[in-house]
Amino acid sequence: YAIGGSAAPTINSQGNRFLAPNENFRKEVTKHEDAPESEWQHWNWRSEGDLMLNGAYFRESGAAGASSTNYARASSLSARPSSLVGSLTVAAGALTCRGGSRC
Repeated sequence: YAIGGSAAPTINSQGNRFLAPNENFRKEVTKHEDAPESEWQHWNWRSEGDLMLNGAYFRESGAAGASSTNYARASSLSARPSSLVGSLTVAAGALTCRGGSRC
């Protein structure tokens, strides 16, 4: 999984890219920690504009009709298209720093 939670968190996933491994039992992006479905089905988890690759899936839950647009725009950034993830992360990774030199 890539997104997990417990104790009734609100999850608003926007513009992410999820690439599932080849194993069929590892395709779900979400994990509801230590809670039965009867409890987590009421948690507000939404996916908007996410790109799901190789069978990845996001299990949405919460109130019917609730959407990510219900969140205050003042406290969130607008989502960028998930198609940009590759170009935005092309140089991502660990730094190769050495003692005594700048990274």
